[in-house]
Amino acid sequence: MPIPIRNIAIIAHVDHGKTSLVDQILRQAGVFRSNQALVDCVMDSMDLEREKGITIKAKNLSVNWTPPGSAESLLINIVDTPGHADFGGEVERIMRMVDGVLLLVDAYEGPQAQTKFVLKKALAQGLRPIVLINKVDREHADPHHALDQVFGLFIALHATDVQLDFTTLYGSGRAGFMLPHLEDCADESKRKLGLQPLFEAIVSHVPPPQADENGPFQFLICNLGYDDHLGRIAYGKIMSGHSRVGETAYVVHKDGSREAAKLTTCFSFAGLTQKRIEEIQKSVRELA
Repeated sequence: MPIPIRNIAIIAHVDHGKTSLVDQILRQAGVFRSNQALVDCVMDSMDLEREKGITIKAKNLSVNWTPPGSAESLLINIVDTPGHADFGGEVERIMRMVDGVLLLVDAYEGPQAQTKFVLKKALAQGLRPIVLINKVDREHADPHHALDQVFGLFIALHATDVQLDFTTLYGSGRAGFMLPHLEDCADESKRKLGLQPLFEAIVSHVPPPQADENGPFQFLICNLGYDDHLGRIAYGKIMSGHSRVGETAYVVHKDGSREAAKLTTCFSFAGLTQKRIEEIQKSVRELA
């Protein structure tokens, strides 16, 4: 049986807490050992990203989460997207990779220009956001006003009725909790739930990926990389079919021309790392 999967992206303005939330997701999903030394903002691996405190290059990670009382785990693929309008092309590719988005908004500042830019791309793809009002413990935070601004932004961007009926969670990414009711954020016993309500919202409101398993192999490329030993690496999502190491694939360029290439190695994401696999198919969606 294929593992149940959810593919999501995170939308947020610079410094609204996106990367801090991802760090907490990794901690609470058990990607890191309890005694492991951690580096904050683990997905900001480029020197310039750490210097500026922003995400420039989209990155992938996956976490396995097992709902309480269930024996079946869920694979959640997360794409940490650029939050700056200068990286619009990359944002558009990411939105075609996922089936839902988390819209993270600062409870004090509300949605900003970069939030609007990326959210517009997500809504145009028909994605249904889960709204996270972050930093509710910040001084002068006004979560209700921030939520009103988010609703107004959705209307201004011509969101559908389904998209307007979004789920809202309140909390603090840095402190590691997201709760469905604002008043619960002051209750220490409720805060101990951590990010469990967020994982549950992802399961309930983000649809599983769809792929034609019996169709021809089609792989939507999101990013390119290079390895001195492996050569070119394509990061992306399977749209249909499957393929194995050693088989030939064809790269289709914008002008319709085709370039043959052999699949020498296949990877899937496991946390922040990659593991080798022999076959890529719809049960493993975010691949290199």
